[in-house]
Amino acid sequence: MRYIPKGVCSQAIDIELDGEIVTKVQFTGGCHGNLQGIARLVEGMNANDAIAKIRGIRCGFKSTSCPDQLANALETALNQ
Repeated sequence: MRYIPKGVCSQAIDIELDGEIVTKVQFTGGCHGNLQGIARLVEGMNANDAIAKIRGIRCGFKSTSCPDQLANALETALNQ
């Protein structure tokens, strides 16, 4: 599934799930090293657990962040 984030530097988040398990996350754009780290940390996790850990993280003065947008993307993927 491809998710288009809002209010952040990354332009897209590609996600693969096996049931509720996150099997792949890839960000397009944004802070490459940090987003690779986030992607690797959530791979293998239950999507609901990942959402609980990263929802609400803010980037500076923005009301959201790439991890927060990943939580939105995972929630969207689970609801499909």
